[in-house]
Amino acid sequence: MTTRRNVMKGGLAAAALAGAPGIVKAQTAPTRARTLRAVIHGDIGSFDPIWTTANVTSYHGGMIYDTLFSADKDMVAKPQMVGKHGVSDDQKTYTFELRDGLKFSDGSAVTAADCVASVRRWAARDGFGQHLFARVTDTPVVDDKTFRIVLREPYGMVYDALGKLGTNICYVMRKKEAETDPMQQVTEYIGSGPFTMNRDASKQGAQYVYDRRADYVPRSEPVSGSAGGKVVKLDRVVIDNIRDEQTAVAALQSGEIDFLESPPFDLLDQLETNRDLKLEVLNQTGNVGWMRLNFLHPPFNNVKARQAMLNLIDQRQFMQATFANPKYARTCGSLFGCGTPMENDTNTDWFKGAPNLAKARQLLQESGYDGRPIVILQATSIPFMNNSAQLIAQALRQIGANAQLAASDWGGVVQRRSNRGAPDAGGWNVFITWATGSSFGNPVALAGHAATGERGWFGWPSDEAHERMRNEWAAAPTPEARVAVARRLQDNAWNFVPHVYLGQWVQPAAYRANVRGVITIPELLPFWNIEKV
Repeated sequence: MTTRRNVMKGGLAAAALAGAPGIVKAQTAPTRARTLRAVIHGDIGSFDPIWTTANVTSYHGGMIYDTLFSADKDMVAKPQMVGKHGVSDDQKTYTFELRDGLKFSDGSAVTAADCVASVRRWAARDGFGQHLFARVTDTPVVDDKTFRIVLREPYGMVYDALGKLGTNICYVMRKKEAETDPMQQVTEYIGSGPFTMNRDASKQGAQYVYDRRADYVPRSEPVSGSAGGKVVKLDRVVIDNIRDEQTAVAALQSGEIDFLESPPFDLLDQLETNRDLKLEVLNQTGNVGWMRLNFLHPPFNNVKARQAMLNLIDQRQFMQATFANPKYARTCGSLFGCGTPMENDTNTDWFKGAPNLAKARQLLQESGYDGRPIVILQATSIPFMNNSAQLIAQALRQIGANAQLAASDWGGVVQRRSNRGAPDAGGWNVFITWATGSSFGNPVALAGHAATGERGWFGWPSDEAHERMRNEWAAAPTPEARVAVARRLQDNAWNFVPHVYLGQWVQPAAYRANVRGVITIPELLPFWNIEKV
């Protein structure tokens, strides 16, 4: 079967893949019955899950790295690499002792020093980590298996932060890699998790091969969400980068691949009738389509221009363009996503009246927009992002803006969105992504909810009142008190406009009927617990 693939030439990820000494060498290929072939929603353009928040990189991270804590099926943080843990009476000193048998894929023992370095690197990039570490005074290593996190004030979400499933996840690397500048990508991948990456069998832009680690010691508890025993029942997982949707569906139907994360919505009815396949929504919270605006450069460094985008967007149009069946998609005006505990309708008159092209045009003019190009990053390899970029460009042109599309695959967008330079010097004005509803529902856990300026996530929004209220939310004593703070957060946010939403949807995955044990959790796609029968 001929498959169209996009093979990246050059670039950081390609160089790292070719030269990384820590990835296992090729070995005799396992049998087809012990191999799972999967197609996920985009190419893995980076292999450092701390450097980027791209979900595909987090999937890679989940294969080769482990975590100190992880979320169970009820989204409660449970110990993972940690064996024993406790907190002092004043609630300001947390002590963690690693469980026995933890090793990296090079055979070296996982130590407390590795964990401290990993936590610190993660906290430098992740929004939840930054929020936690604003209160951290020290992270002493007690002995080879024990370390502490010392706070200046109580913070009741320490375990939640270390066990979060949304990117960036706090993966544990060797101290050597974890001491890499968090603004630079690691180039060696010595993992602490249940798989190793097979360098010789992997081909950048085409396929990524992961082999079961024989020396990985899973927890003894049954699997629950991303917590419990990460028991690997396959010898190998191959992630194929099949760019063409029709080709990927045909490969699934013929049995060439076993798992397709994001089958096209217009073919779901056809796939449902195939007895050899199963459709399942793995992320029950759904995804929120997300447009990030660059606060550093005109026009979106002006609040009027950002408010123009709120009034410009017709979420129904964006949902219809990609998700043919309306039962999978909806519009949503809540800052915290719809169907989450923090959902509310404060300050959403703009949402109820959108699209309002006349108001959008007026606001853009009031911003002082001078006709310069508005550069929109267009990820052509992912249908929702590709369609949305074109719709945004079309809508901007309707109100007299000079919209320009910068086309690349998703890996190219991941690289370019970190560029803080001017749009005409390799930067950007707009890019499109998504995150899960569960992540949006937590004002602290989602990196994109931060408004900390250049210390924050791509787009770099800044608002002091927003940050004060995020702190209030984290310190609120009851769920009711958090909802009250969330309403004030939303009221303020839709005035300064940290970002714009494009709608909310759920995405069924499709896989062969002989594939069992797929875990249904948001954010992460775990390949442990899966078997072929």
